[in-house]
Amino acid sequence: MNLLNNNMRFDLQIIASWIENGARVLDLGCGEGDLLYFLKQNKQVIGTGIDHDESNVAKSIERGLSVMQGDINKEINDYPDDYFDYAILSQTLQQVYKPADLIQSLLRIGKKGIVSFPNFSHISIRLQLLINGYAPVTEELPYEWYDTPNIRVITIKDFHKFSKDIGFEITKEVAINTYRPNKKRVITFLPNLLATYGIFQISKRK
Repeated sequence: MNLLNNNMRFDLQIIASWIENGARVLDLGCGEGDLLYFLKQNKQVIGTGIDHDESNVAKSIERGLSVMQGDINKEINDYPDDYFDYAILSQTLQQVYKPADLIQSLLRIGKKGIVSFPNFSHISIRLQLLINGYAPVTEELPYEWYDTPNIRVITIKDFHKFSKDIGFEITKEVAINTYRPNKKRVITFLPNLLATYGIFQISKRK
């Protein structure tokens, strides 16, 4: 796997490596536009982003990106079928009220979808629950239970089951561990236990 920019978040590096030059890309929950900026500068993509946070949108626009403020669940309905080559939902699925509806919309407007999320079954989370008995707080999930934006917990195994329940294909996947910032790596052995994030490329079921 050819990763592209060590200054960018590790999961975004992997996502960027999957996207071809000149692709049409929609980034839902794009934050300050790090992924879109990289793809625009290095892969000449035609990119659009949506984010609910006004300051994130302002920073993205300052970087010369096409980003709008809004609710991704509503704004996504304005695009026609297969308008984008890739529709991306990076570390946002756990904050969505109706994930099945959003995934179906993602695959309606995108020929391919890319989804990443924190893996709630990582061993550090399991140990915190087992030993301390408190809702876990980690680098990947750095909030207390009462102020977290995350309304759902997802594991890598959950997402595989979700794909079968909802009816979409997982065409590519990578599990990564970012628990030690200086030793970020791809996990191939026991990913549901040892990976901090799951990254999936998905498509409509044939």
